[in-house]
Amino acid sequence: MNHLLAIPIEIRMAAVFALGICLGSLANLGIYRLAWHRRAISPWSRADAKAPSRRWSDRLPILGWLGLRREASLHGVGFWIRPMLVELLVGVGLAALYWWEVERLGLLPAEIQPVSEAVRLVLHQQFAAHLLLIFCMIVASLIDVDEKTIPDAITVPGTLAGLMLATVWPRSLLPVIVEQGPNCLPCSLLPVIVEQGPGFWPPMPQPMFVEQYLFFLKFNAPGIWRQAFNNSPGPGWMLAVCLACWWAWCVALMPRTWYSRHGFRRACGLSWARVVRERTSYRLTLMGLIGSAVIGVIWFRGGISLVGLLTALMGLAGGGGLVWLVRVIGTAALRREAMGFGDVTLLAMIGAFLGWQTSLVIFFLAPFAALVIGIIQLVVRRDSEIPYGPFLCLATLVVVVRWADVWDRTFRIFDLGWFVPAVVLACMGLMGLMLGGWQWLKCRFQHPSV
Repeated sequence: MNHLLAIPIEIRMAAVFALGICLGSLANLGIYRLAWHRRAISPWSRADAKAPSRRWSDRLPILGWLGLRREASLHGVGFWIRPMLVELLVGVGLAALYWWEVERLGLLPAEIQPVSEAVRLVLHQQFAAHLLLIFCMIVASLIDVDEKTIPDAITVPGTLAGLMLATVWPRSLLPVIVEQGPNCLPCSLLPVIVEQGPGFWPPMPQPMFVEQYLFFLKFNAPGIWRQAFNNSPGPGWMLAVCLACWWAWCVALMPRTWYSRHGFRRACGLSWARVVRERTSYRLTLMGLIGSAVIGVIWFRGGISLVGLLTALMGLAGGGGLVWLVRVIGTAALRREAMGFGDVTLLAMIGAFLGWQTSLVIFFLAPFAALVIGIIQLVVRRDSEIPYGPFLCLATLVVVVRWADVWDRTFRIFDLGWFVPAVVLACMGLMGLMLGGWQWLKCRFQHPSV
């Protein structure tokens, strides 16, 4: 790490920019290949039968699109502008994010002055996790913009990658500062120096330095590290929660239908028949069994890896469960599909990378941008259908970049424990009543005789 940090920041940022434009090129390939209507727009795709053969220069990031303008008659005028901008913006954005997270220490509170090489290593791990998450979000968002759907082919591998990173590198999760205490695990905490000045209580005439610790956003944050987490094997309830979250995700991915016209019993029978008939269900069952075995091994070993996996699995279940509740309640109230299932898998993937606390903040932040864009689109294009995935991704970027401020303003809420999910469920109920009332008023005005 010392050798890496000895390299000037300008050279490191240039290297990240080069990596970013290559990832942007790979993202363009995924956008056009994983879409429902595949298109051979990326220079790494096989050219159409009518298209001329691709040149080596076409595969150069950014510059290659200038040569691909010759295919405008096949793909449309200006088709090359968006993918070229994607590669450019990914390169610039990742370089800026690297400077913000690693050099500027933007995810840590302003009063922190890291002094150890270990802290710098953690910052690089976090950046690597965010780089992978951003790549997956770009592909999912632009497919959602094009087709108003998000394929499992990007969110499922992304979720598995998030679970793996949280297990192998638990500190790749977002950072939080914890106080030194008797129940903390010293080998899992990184010391930092925190400057406390006159604004703290009790008042201090001069700034002083106190030792605190850098930790990752675990499932019970801002709670302390319990000594029971160190046991090998881990506590039984941790194994039960991990398996419950894992299998809930696997079952949710299985193809099924729900037709309630002929009653609940008939709907269950048709849904089960669809699950049994599809081959995907058996592949997901096999994935569930393999994942259960891996979870069992990690639980038996215990320690920080188990806590990281549990945090990611709870983020997966919490993020996906929030959107799933909105989907179910909104569909029942509006009598039409309120949100696509791709939004469920997208926030589940984000939760696997960032934890359930962050997913909750993202869930309540995303509608603000969506509301503004939705009103503009309704006025300009008379279209009330908007893809929601890009707004979830936009909210995720805002939360990650401004994480220090976000956590400083929200950690007291998450310290309320079980009161938090109770409030969320109450809000869901109120949302259902509001949507139902809106639908009733809409029907009354459109059909006064009803």
